Amino acid sequence: MSTNGVEIFTPGTSKSPAAPAHLAPVALADNKLELLAPAKNADYGIEAIRHGADAVYIGAPAFGARHTAGNSIADIARLCEFAHRYHAQVFVTVNTILFDSELEDARKLIWEVYEAGADAIIVQDLGLLELDLPPIALHASTQMDNRLPEKVSFLEHVGFSQVVLARELSLSQIRAVAAQTQTRLEFFIHGALCVAFSGQCYISEAYTDNRSANRGECSQQCRMPGNLKTRQGDTIATNEHMLSLKDNNQTENLEALIDAGIRSFKIEGRLKDLSYVKNVTAHYRQQLDAIMARRPEFESASHGRCSYSFVPDPDKSFNRGKTDYFVHDRKPEIADFRTPKYLGIEVGKVTKIAKDHIVVDSSTEFHNGDGLGFFARNFEKARLSDDKLTGFRINRAEGNVLYLKTIPQDLRVGVTLYRNHDQEFETLLAKESAERLVTVDFLLAETATGLSLTAADRHGHSVTVAAEFEKQLAKDLERNRDGLNKNLGKLGNTDFCLGDINLGDAAGVFAPASVINNLRRDAVEALTKARIEGYQRPTPWQRDDSVRYPQKSMTYLANVANQKAKDFFTRHGVVSIRDAYEVRPVKGDAPLMITKHCIRYSYNMCPKEVPGIKAEPLEMELGGKQFKLVFDCHKCEMLVVG
Repeated sequence: MSTNGVEIFTPGTSKSPAAPAHLAPVALADNKLELLAPAKNADYGIEAIRHGADAVYIGAPAFGARHTAGNSIADIARLCEFAHRYHAQVFVTVNTILFDSELEDARKLIWEVYEAGADAIIVQDLGLLELDLPPIALHASTQMDNRLPEKVSFLEHVGFSQVVLARELSLSQIRAVAAQTQTRLEFFIHGALCVAFSGQCYISEAYTDNRSANRGECSQQCRMPGNLKTRQGDTIATNEHMLSLKDNNQTENLEALIDAGIRSFKIEGRLKDLSYVKNVTAHYRQQLDAIMARRPEFESASHGRCSYSFVPDPDKSFNRGKTDYFVHDRKPEIADFRTPKYLGIEVGKVTKIAKDHIVVDSSTEFHNGDGLGFFARNFEKARLSDDKLTGFRINRAEGNVLYLKTIPQDLRVGVTLYRNHDQEFETLLAKESAERLVTVDFLLAETATGLSLTAADRHGHSVTVAAEFEKQLAKDLERNRDGLNKNLGKLGNTDFCLGDINLGDAAGVFAPASVINNLRRDAVEALTKARIEGYQRPTPWQRDDSVRYPQKSMTYLANVANQKAKDFFTRHGVVSIRDAYEVRPVKGDAPLMITKHCIRYSYNMCPKEVPGIKAEPLEMELGGKQFKLVFDCHKCEMLVVG
């Protein structure tokens, strides 16, 4: 199709039927809910699992969509070993598009990842499916632009057991996808939002020395400030972060997402710090646990219950404000045009400024070392920069009197302050802050020559150990029972917490404490071994090579960068395939970003909302570059053309 003279590739023509959010749950056989957390490295992944993740995703040594977040095979193996103790899983990202010269290295890498114990690889480039891969589960990256039911159904048929859906989908659109597939559906529930449909942005590649978002090197020009004008030159906005979205937060929508068919709940943040991973993972663990407590038809995808030394609060970790994006369809204020930085929580207004301190009207308890921020009143010096938000640290807090090393020059009485660093909270998170334990039940029984102890978790694993000794009848039955319970309950530094103890007729047998302690230790060791040996990695789904791809032709927006990918799509019915932008850049005007975010809507200029307004293109200057904004109102999308 063509809009205002610019050729636009249409990924698909079907439109998901509208459906109210209160419909009955989608009927899926899969009842396991998976909390999926980011792992910058193995240590971060281990902490994510301790804090409640059912699975973590981590970058491979190369070919990951976060270029600076690669990890060694040895570290991936170490993470897998820890995760599998709780039957949690490890997904490894190999999710960039690949050039022909990289395919063999990628194939070898995937074998190494498999041999390290990984449970799945997350991929974008379908050329990989033409290679000799190990029997490892495949997950379709959101970089594949997974919006339409036909696309997801196709991915299921060619072997993907899990598909990461586009962040822009509404509940009704998710339902439409779930109705046409049995693959597990994964959805981002927290963290940074890419303003473009994932895989559909080429601004970084085009304007920053070949730093391709599809190859893990996005320069994030969308977070820069810019100017907006009409085609006639009238100014609409100056020095605004027009493409910088707030951060995703689906806390209030988790149950609705479950009912729509989502089974994997993904937290963004492989470049975030450890306190973010701990805090946000713990928050969503508690939210999902509360839902499962009300709805026993669902269960956690891994084992163990978590306890914390802090109260999880995602507002206290890095975020740009929160939005639930398009889950309940389009709504205002999904972006904050003032700043792309972490603004923090509003804590009060300045009432007095002295030489070395300020006074704040606030009910907040401040701490030494807290970080505060405010918006400077004089924006002129901050023109076309990110300096509108100014920050400072508290040296010493005495109630609402805050002593500072230096008083910021632009600080004024009446200015609103935001706290973006809670020192006390961060201190808690810097320590050991969570414990994850699997419940174990004990059954003590009398044997002909002594006692046996059966240890069982609540996931089907059970072991029995025995001890021989000279039995005696207990003289004080109640005291003997208390002693047995006490010694069996000493689980110390193990992965287990005590459930039920059944002493049965063994309650009348006196056994030295050393015998019971040895029985307990042997049983716990045997159960740990049984649980590890009982863990099974997911297996690949069967492939149907006869299935047809939903389209007959592909433009550069399909991101086909190698011959193997062309072979794959040709085998599945595609007759015309254009090279990826990274291989053959488009000459002349072309969409360099396709996004659901609409600047016309944000500035109250939407033709569907304001009578008499036309969807004429707008001109945007961003980072010194000029772009044309073209509006496809039929699909409710915006194209950034350059």
